[in-house]
Amino acid sequence: MRWHHVADNWPAFYEAIIDRWPGVDESDLDEIDGDQRQFLRLIADVGAMETDEAREEIREWLAGEIPADVVMDESHDDRSIRNSAKYVGEGEDEYADDARFGDDDEESDDND
Repeated sequence: MRWHHVADNWPAFYEAIIDRWPGVDESDLDEIDGDQRQFLRLIADVGAMETDEAREEIREWLAGEIPADVVMDESHDDRSIRNSAKYVGEGEDEYADDARFGDDDEESDDND
């Protein structure tokens, strides 16, 4: 992932940041508000390391998985729907009702 993913969804990354760097406090993250330079300084301070070491740790962390809170965000759903247009035949609307494919209006008979 890239830093803009983190900055755009800053609060969703709190848990992942605190898991990786337990010395970080949520109030610190609130103050930083996604600013990369401030985050770098915070990680260097919390880890008692040089800036270059902190930068490398952050780089490794960014190479990891995007937290589920970010992936499941509604804006990502909308983007996925828009991107699905390339799989929809010409003249069809990707937002159209897909009732012809099955169970949109049917009730389940399995009593779940």
